[in-house]
Amino acid sequence: MAKVSVVILARNEEKFIGACIASVKDFADEIVVVDDFSTDKTAEICKSLGARVVQRALNGDFGAQQTFAIQQATCDWIFIIDADERATPELSAEIKKIIAQDDKNFAYRCARLSHFWGKPIRHGGWFPDYVTRLLPKAGTYVTGYVHQKINHICAEKNLDAEKYLIHYPYRDWENYFSKMNTYSTLMAKKMHADGKRAGVFDIVAHPIWAWLKMYVFRGGFRDGLLGFILASFNCYYTMSKYVKLYYFDKENRHD
Repeated sequence: MAKVSVVILARNEEKFIGACIASVKDFADEIVVVDDFSTDKTAEICKSLGARVVQRALNGDFGAQQTFAIQQATCDWIFIIDADERATPELSAEIKKIIAQDDKNFAYRCARLSHFWGKPIRHGGWFPDYVTRLLPKAGTYVTGYVHQKINHICAEKNLDAEKYLIHYPYRDWENYFSKMNTYSTLMAKKMHADGKRAGVFDIVAHPIWAWLKMYVFRGGFRDGLLGFILASFNCYYTMSKYVKLYYFDKENRHD
């Protein structure tokens, strides 16, 4: 019978990793955690819950870290989950059915429902937010420093949107802005490496369009005040990304 390895990347997730692992116990034949040398009890908690822990430095390259994690898996199938995600019982049941069928011609995409401060966000482009997570191990690797791409040789299928992952992307506003700063910097570096450059038009127009797209055209207003806040911060993130790209080759001189 086919088996599935669950792979997780982690660093200092002692408050959250236990719930993540518990959510996949129903279908996982093994759980592999690649730990970026956590300074808290993340590794100990994972081991106590039956996970195999391998330590490796992230070094800012999420794609390489996930590829390494996949290589540590011993089963024919892999399920990728982040420490801030939880598999619902409905998704777990669906995964068990897929593994039992063992059709390695397909890779499966799961919907994600993000929660902020106890509120699910279903609009503004946040849901269903499909991500490729369940697929055969053979021929699978990941690329990308920020927004990773899972490379494979299979046809992709979307699972029922109501058989989703729960996603808790931010612990608090400080964590939100910290991630925003990190990701905008990494995205600016990636765009620069890809030969892209920014001008005044990019700094002004792209943020305005980002706000309109999320809040108006994708219905972010339906999520109330939080929808407005998230759209506004997405506007700020977009501006930050293009500002950093604009100043990438410029020196901040102190004459």
